[in-house]
Amino acid sequence: MTSTVPALGTRTAEGSALQAVLLDMDGTLVDTEGFWWDVEVEIFASLGHALDDSWRHVVVGGPMTRSAGFLIEATGADVTLAELTVLLNQGFEDRITRALPLMPGAARLLAELSEYEIPTALVSASHRRIIDRVLGSLGAHHFALSVAGDEVRRTKPHPDPYLFAAAGLGVDPARCAVVEDTATGVAAAEAAGCHVVAVPSVAPIAPAARRTVVTSLEEVDLAFLRGLITV
Repeated sequence: MTSTVPALGTRTAEGSALQAVLLDMDGTLVDTEGFWWDVEVEIFASLGHALDDSWRHVVVGGPMTRSAGFLIEATGADVTLAELTVLLNQGFEDRITRALPLMPGAARLLAELSEYEIPTALVSASHRRIIDRVLGSLGAHHFALSVAGDEVRRTKPHPDPYLFAAAGLGVDPARCAVVEDTATGVAAAEAAGCHVVAVPSVAPIAPAARRTVVTSLEEVDLAFLRGLITV
């Protein structure tokens, strides 16, 4: 989904060097990280394999090829990567059709960014077919563009998705605030040169230079994001 990118007017930049906000999807805006794990557990159970709960921290936030490849290797399941990818996407789509809970503070943050015409992009490692389903619930009008994991040559933890989003918005990555929930996503955003707000969903994330850690999106608003970027 791509729509017209709003101009960077005075309402966007007043008192701040913030040019755009780039948002992860699963576990950041929608409470779906657990959905992926539940689907993985169910699929591998049907193949005769039990997943070790400690593996959840390995697969969370990563591209499907990495996560699925790890689980195939770890279990020795008789399934190809291509077959497993189809099964995972189908299982996840079934889940979000039944329910798609937003993370606390997500709706309010998106509404505020739209009200003040802040250029905003959705940047996810999920495939396009999944993103488009989720956008129907999040509100596609909140985003100037979206980037899917199967639309870039290298997805997270590589910087490509965030560099692609910044280029699409016509902004400097160093003047973008990224909101992420996993170490994989944080690594991608930082490699792109962005300022990062980490809202850990499954595994802890430590504060660092150009990285602020919060416990919930309810702590994040436009004033908070503008305060991250002052030069």
